[in-house]
Amino acid sequence: MKNHILFILFALLFLGLLSCSKETELHSEPYQEGKPTLGVVLERTQKPSPETGGPGTQVKIKVTGLSSYKDKAVFTFNGQQAEIVSITDQEITVKVPEFASTGITTIMIDDVIFYGPNFSVQGKVKLDPTWQAKYGATGGEIYKMLTTTEDKRIFIGRFNNYENKGNIKPTNRIVRTFRNGEYDASFRAGNGVQGWLSSIIQIQNFYYIAGGFSGYDQRTDNISNITRLYINGQIDTMAVNPFRPPHLPDTIRYYPKFNGGFNNELRDIYEHNGKILAIGDFRFHINRIYGKPNYMETRDSIILDSTEIRSVAMLNLDGSLDKSFRFTAGKALAGANGTVNAYYHKTGTQKGKTVIFGKFTRFDDSPAGYIVRLNVDGTVDKTFNVGSGASYTVKSVSYNEKLGKYLVTGEFKTFNNVTSANMIMLNTNGSVDNNFKVKSFGDNVNLSYGLLMDDGLIAVSGIFNSYNNISRSNFMILDSAGDLVKGMNNTGLVNGLITNIIETQSDDGKRALLLLGGFTKFDNVDARGITRITIE
Repeated sequence: MKNHILFILFALLFLGLLSCSKETELHSEPYQEGKPTLGVVLERTQKPSPETGGPGTQVKIKVTGLSSYKDKAVFTFNGQQAEIVSITDQEITVKVPEFASTGITTIMIDDVIFYGPNFSVQGKVKLDPTWQAKYGATGGEIYKMLTTTEDKRIFIGRFNNYENKGNIKPTNRIVRTFRNGEYDASFRAGNGVQGWLSSIIQIQNFYYIAGGFSGYDQRTDNISNITRLYINGQIDTMAVNPFRPPHLPDTIRYYPKFNGGFNNELRDIYEHNGKILAIGDFRFHINRIYGKPNYMETRDSIILDSTEIRSVAMLNLDGSLDKSFRFTAGKALAGANGTVNAYYHKTGTQKGKTVIFGKFTRFDDSPAGYIVRLNVDGTVDKTFNVGSGASYTVKSVSYNEKLGKYLVTGEFKTFNNVTSANMIMLNTNGSVDNNFKVKSFGDNVNLSYGLLMDDGLIAVSGIFNSYNNISRSNFMILDSAGDLVKGMNNTGLVNGLITNIIETQSDDGKRALLLLGGFTKFDNVDARGITRITIE
């Protein structure tokens, strides 16, 4: 019986192998014959002649085998189609198009693409040669900049290294530099921030820093997302004799002197009438009581006290909560039902007012289309007539006092029922400026910031690869009508996200823009989180 079973198994195995063999014989070749080569050779190592030029420049590029495809060839500069002047057996001559930008050249024949050498397009926007931060920041983004009373610059964010100085001394989330971006070693931040920073202000002889963090340098606790520093970068502390049971000896401990904070992260802080205006995704203000026993009478006890207040609050300079701001009948106003950011009017006719924007549909228990404006006393400004507001999240708001205009970017498709995808211009009263017409973007658009300058020029950053069917890489300059400005969109690849644009000057007095964010290249040149460009 055992032998019989073995015989059956052997037979089945033989039949299976035979079946596999027959099946293999019937199958065709797994790889079909590829398309015949076109015989075109475009060497990327062969430099164009000339290697750089502005719109209208005729450029010759070495290529063989192209003359047979004269009627099919399409040439581009960094994605922008160019006029072909002539094609010979040895080269192609093309004219740099009006909105060309620096980058790779290509030749396309039907659905086959040949990549050529890089070409540098000359224009009015250039990397600033006087900017000295060549390595930039690593480990995370740079979010904000403060110009100090000593005319230095403090940068904050999520980074942990700046100009490779963090290999010797930590530069966690905060660094001070000179005007040209060079590292200032006199700033004594120690181990820096445990978390991340989103905002910084200077009031008198102190810096106030805010974000999402619980420790600074050697003070690794008793900080709730905001604290105060001396001008040299050290945290302002106080000596406390905390409560200890009678059988234990007295001891002195040091705590942050700024005794106040919030249960969740802050997005922005501003000086407001000598106090601190705080905006964030918090629900409670927190302060600590030292030197008194808690209910368990444990050693070194600290008692936490909290007051409910959402989204927007006012702090005194010692960290205590100012209950005269956004409180009524002893209860705080409701705030937003989602995440918030802010733009604060430091000067001008709207001085002291605050635009709150973000991802919320109600504010102080009333409908709000992702944006509201607050009066100086913190109440909703009903003269800001945005109607139904944005149809979805607002990412950034900037304002130009000279022009009396807001530039708003975000994920919305309409604003107060006006179609204007991702970007819109508003008048001071919140009404739509119909003279500005946003043009079409490609797919997967994410606008992160827009800056409106005094002459009406608009610098826009985010994630996009085209605007109005013109190739653009994550940065562009528009005019007041919403069109790309000729000669100012020549820069090439931006790898990553620019989240903040600051109008400034180069060290030789030229008009300039300081770019901050989480990018690694600008104009295809290494620029980690920070760079400066000039506009001529």
